[in-house]
Amino acid sequence: MIYSILAQLVVLLLTAMFAVGGNPSHSEYHVLPAVTKGNLSIFPVVGGLEYGTAQLLTLDEGLRSGTVVVTEAGSQQGLVRPGTRRPLQSGAEVNHLVLINNSDRPLLLLAGEVVTGGKQDRVIGMDRIVPPKSEPVDLAVFCVEPGRWVASSDHFGVMKSQMAQPSVRMPTMAERDQQQVWANVAIAAGGMASAAPQAAPAIQGTTSYAKVMENPEVEKKVASVAADYDSMLRELRKVGAKGVVVAINGRITWADVFASTELLEKYWQKLIRSYASESLTNVGAGGQADQKSAQLFLDRLYGNREVTETEPGLFRRTEISGDGYKVFTLTSLLSKSDYTVHLAKMSYRGSERPEAFPIGLRR
Repeated sequence: MIYSILAQLVVLLLTAMFAVGGNPSHSEYHVLPAVTKGNLSIFPVVGGLEYGTAQLLTLDEGLRSGTVVVTEAGSQQGLVRPGTRRPLQSGAEVNHLVLINNSDRPLLLLAGEVVTGGKQDRVIGMDRIVPPKSEPVDLAVFCVEPGRWVASSDHFGVMKSQMAQPSVRMPTMAERDQQQVWANVAIAAGGMASAAPQAAPAIQGTTSYAKVMENPEVEKKVASVAADYDSMLRELRKVGAKGVVVAINGRITWADVFASTELLEKYWQKLIRSYASESLTNVGAGGQADQKSAQLFLDRLYGNREVTETEPGLFRRTEISGDGYKVFTLTSLLSKSDYTVHLAKMSYRGSERPEAFPIGLRR
């Protein structure tokens, strides 16, 4: 099998790097040949140091165990422990939710994770780390269910098996534009109605991105694309992959890279279904993406503008703007050894949808 051969090559490559005193960094990630189904190509990413990330709690784990609670701003009085300060928000707002982490582990939040319930479903707007036993944290979020402002529940759950697809993640991260998020949600819903015609009546009857994606016919369609990549996880584990580069219609559009193979595994099901959804709702003519272009996309992590936000002792979040792309990194400051927990890169030219890099992109 191709990945058994690749595994041997990767081991040799990494062994050689460390033998000469190498200290792999972002620029030393290596892209492997793609696995392609239809118009979707996934390039595994290997290399870089493997960091211990077992202590990080995911949003799915926290919400399902009840140790993490998300609620509307102004509805969290019962969440405040004695002796802690009162939250800033006094009433529900579209772009604000409140989260409290009651667990003993730091919580990792990724931009693009969708929480459902409250007065509207929302999508997390940026990566961050929330400390254990936290005070209520004000979350920057975006609505992915225009039209509803009636509480369906007191607390939020998590959208099962998927996070927001790249074209919906893009305006939350790069533009922070609620109107554009709604526009891209509508585009995604329309595309899915075409991809899964049996679901069209239900899709046309809802404004909820989560309900569109959780429709049984839509789930079946997404699963038909994602199935081949589900089995790919075993091979990714063998080669120590930490992320992927994504191409749709022959164009490189996105990359997600983590600090460990373990973290990639934790998010794999949600990520691969988000990429599959994007491929189904963004069908167009295109060629075959090549490994060289994927490697070049991943190598270019510098830019002409950089904005950094820091929460001392917790994390540093950096946004880098380059020529036709944006890079977002979340660095853990929880220990003496700072490391990048998650790196996301998107093709971006300020358009309504991510503008993909052409094959053979120039440096």
